[in-house]
Amino acid sequence: MTLFRTTALGNAPDSDTAAGTGTDTDAGSAKRTDADMGPSGTQQPERSGRVRRRALWPLPTLVLAGLAAVVTATLRLVAVDRSGDVFVDELIYTELGRSAGAGGFPRTEEGLFFLHPPGFFYLQAGWTRLFGSDGDVLAQVIDVRVLNALLAGVTAALLVLLVARVRSRGAGVVAALVFAVDQYCVLQNDRALLETETMVWVLAGYLVLLPLARDDPPGRPRARAVVAGLLFGLAILTKDHSALITLLPLLAALALNWGPPRRFVRLTLATAVVPYAVYLGLVTVFGHLDDFWYAKTIGLQRLLGIVQETGFNAPGSPSLMGRLTAQLPEYAPTYALLALTPLALYLLLRRKDRVHRLLALFHASAIVTLVYAFALGTLEEQALYLLFVPNLVALAVTLPLPARHGMSLRAGVAAGLSAAFLACAIVGPAAAYAKERGRADDGFIRLRAYVTEHLPPGTSIATVDGGTSMGVSHYALNDRYRLDHWVSEQDRADERVEYLIVPWKVIEQGYGNTSEAEVRWLTERGRLLFSFEGEMYGTLALYRIPLPDAARPAPGEAGP
Repeated sequence: MTLFRTTALGNAPDSDTAAGTGTDTDAGSAKRTDADMGPSGTQQPERSGRVRRRALWPLPTLVLAGLAAVVTATLRLVAVDRSGDVFVDELIYTELGRSAGAGGFPRTEEGLFFLHPPGFFYLQAGWTRLFGSDGDVLAQVIDVRVLNALLAGVTAALLVLLVARVRSRGAGVVAALVFAVDQYCVLQNDRALLETETMVWVLAGYLVLLPLARDDPPGRPRARAVVAGLLFGLAILTKDHSALITLLPLLAALALNWGPPRRFVRLTLATAVVPYAVYLGLVTVFGHLDDFWYAKTIGLQRLLGIVQETGFNAPGSPSLMGRLTAQLPEYAPTYALLALTPLALYLLLRRKDRVHRLLALFHASAIVTLVYAFALGTLEEQALYLLFVPNLVALAVTLPLPARHGMSLRAGVAAGLSAAFLACAIVGPAAAYAKERGRADDGFIRLRAYVTEHLPPGTSIATVDGGTSMGVSHYALNDRYRLDHWVSEQDRADERVEYLIVPWKVIEQGYGNTSEAEVRWLTERGRLLFSFEGEMYGTLALYRIPLPDAARPAPGEAGP
């Protein structure tokens, strides 16, 4: 892709932005079209017929974006295999990626999977085919974590470019640095989940769309509106909940006449539904519409909070406030940035230009989405990522930053406070990162290595985690062993179960399918074979438990 374009001589600014003024780097096309009308319908000034070549993105901006990508990805790749134990959704999504790579719609061992759209699963299928290892299921999870680490690097680069386009390169670099070291973002990007890829498409879409809100829009505005719509469509095809931060702001912009001219907003909206419409058409053609509708009905009920199977609002789950309090030392800067969310929205709304108002709609939609999830919907910790990044963009384009000259005393004090706050938001998480990467939390990788060495394939193992579905123990080992919730005497006798896996923190927090008292009764009669102490699952243990009398061989009868 070329980095240069044709522009009217004398109509392009010398730098990528004029800080604080919102001057855009994309000058208009030299050729007059009907898109040369401003958002208010006024005729744009005549442009000179002479043209010159200039950088679409100034070289310093591109270099800074590239450095931000490298630093961010590197921080996430360090000890990516042992810095955080596997999360159950990572194992399920990796299985879906394997099935997508084999052809057809993604599926698990239970059947076709339509709860989430397939964008991420096809992306990881292509990634693992090109760069993946031939290891076990846990090694495949690490392969996908590497992919997400690289996508996080792309996110940092997009932050630099987006904020530089609206405000300045310096503000963009600050936003990328905060993102690079923030411990919550590191945690989310280091998991093989949907949100990291989703945010890449969302930010890329706004990066393409925002210049159309200028009084002097760039050249080929219709093509730009179509590209922005396709990028938003890819976000929705990755996680359909992202429609709440893509389509919802555009609908609000259409109603309020904020942002780009309405004809471009309508074009972006129309294009954004195309990828999902193609997916839905294929589902229909292959005869899976009933299964799709059933899964989406369940998904909508979860989104609205009618069904509460997971998350902090589910019955019996640990309290959100308890979790926040326990994680305060490590995530204090994250909480502080989120506490500024209302201020960021207020500062965006104070700006009367269309660019800032479109960003305000983006930010407000993210706020509404999370507030609803907090109050009534299914609230899971990864949902916060879809607010944190928009909030970071809003803060970067609005908070006062130190300037070299021309600041009043009041503005200087505000800028100094912002600089001190941002320094804490970078230094504190960097120290927490160094501490977190220095400790291992890879219990299931170690457990798998132990059982592979000591238990033959096909051995029956009881699990007690997973609630109403299969838990992390099942998905981490089911490609080699037989696992299920065999805890009753009858089940253990029928399946000849002599081994039990217990992630104790899961049981103690009420996420298991067996009561803590029953698990302790079983383990007290067994012998501990393996134990690992980690941050995510507490004590992860493997026990050998006695067979019930009904399963024991009679005298003189050969045992298994």
